[in-house]
Amino acid sequence: MDGDISQQALRRNPGSGTVDPAPSRSASDPLPLAGLRVAYLVNTYPKVSHTFIRREIRALERLGAQVERLAFRGWDDPAVDPEDKDEQARTRYVLGDGAGPLLAAAARTAATRPRRFLAALRAALAMGRRSVRPLPYHLVYLAQACRIAEWLEASGALHLHAHFGTNSAEVALLVRLLGGPPYSFTVHGPDEFDNAPLLSLSRKISEAQFIVGISSYTKSQIMRVISPDSWHKIHVAHCGIDQNFYNSYESPPKMPVFLSIGRFSEQKGHLILIEAFAQVAADLPAARLVLAGDGELRPRIEARIAALGLADRVRITGWISSPQVREELLAARVLVQPSFQEGLPVVIMEAMALGRPVISTYVAGIPELVLPGENGWLVPASEIAPLAAAMMQAAALSPEAMAAMSGAARARALARHSAENEALKLGRLFAAV
Repeated sequence: MDGDISQQALRRNPGSGTVDPAPSRSASDPLPLAGLRVAYLVNTYPKVSHTFIRREIRALERLGAQVERLAFRGWDDPAVDPEDKDEQARTRYVLGDGAGPLLAAAARTAATRPRRFLAALRAALAMGRRSVRPLPYHLVYLAQACRIAEWLEASGALHLHAHFGTNSAEVALLVRLLGGPPYSFTVHGPDEFDNAPLLSLSRKISEAQFIVGISSYTKSQIMRVISPDSWHKIHVAHCGIDQNFYNSYESPPKMPVFLSIGRFSEQKGHLILIEAFAQVAADLPAARLVLAGDGELRPRIEARIAALGLADRVRITGWISSPQVREELLAARVLVQPSFQEGLPVVIMEAMALGRPVISTYVAGIPELVLPGENGWLVPASEIAPLAAAMMQAAALSPEAMAAMSGAARARALARHSAENEALKLGRLFAAV
């Protein structure tokens, strides 16, 4: 069973505040995924908002799998996290050396596998006729697929797994049509569902060996776009947290410090959060708000903070590394994620694993993790007054109530989001193919 990996069974060491694994597998036992050779395909890798992919890959490797990392871009992106710098060095970039190698791979494939090349070309043209991106992009995807197919044949990878149902899943499909290995992909949402017809999502799913959703909500949205005859292909594997992230923690501070982490974009609800915090700050002089992240809405967010006279109460960190995320979470009393649209934010599971209750919204997969009154609060998306009220309640919790909520948050996150448990689920699906 998937629950056999040791990180799911944990025990608290009350003297040190650390968590020790309760191992069900000794060091002498064979690794459960030994001999598995797979390749991962991502649009941009590594990326500051995609640490869950890095954790997933590394958990697969700890379980014995060999994972080849492939990405279209990301070789020259500034890596905030040292582990991301290491991942850059281990990743092969399809676009890293220009158009020449792509054209050469396409020419070789057309000459040596004309039937397969023609089938893939027809598929690329069909997906490009009504798409988020114009037709020329899909011809580039075909050239990328030609190059990746050659790489996979040389490496001996037996399965190709893509993250997101966008261009990475399309290229995986084209690789398969060119004679490459079977493929699967993880759907995160919400963008894939918003643009499902324009992304040819149903075709990508029909050609895949299986599809992974990151939550039950995500699974339900995949079910909407495919025939019930194919529902058996859908599996749930949560994004995971590494033990070194959560193995020690401290009780939430009494100081009413509210933290929000994520890209400054419309779907994250930062502007609503600032309005709610203004109400909280009027009643709680000690209250502080930390916004960890960056993005296209930063000028508007900064302007609103200044207009409300909150410049000395709100701190914006910019993009931060995973260790810095951990530090900010430990310094906060609660995490506040007033999202309008989501899949299931990784930062919520990270906060809960560190014993921080969460204030969030009744959106997508969030209610699967955040249980109102038990480990956090859920409020209607876009509503300022309920959000401010939840923040006031969090600030006013007694030490005993906060300890109970903190423990419940930690227990739920660790039971549902162990990186090795979730990687083992995926590894068994890969091996079955």
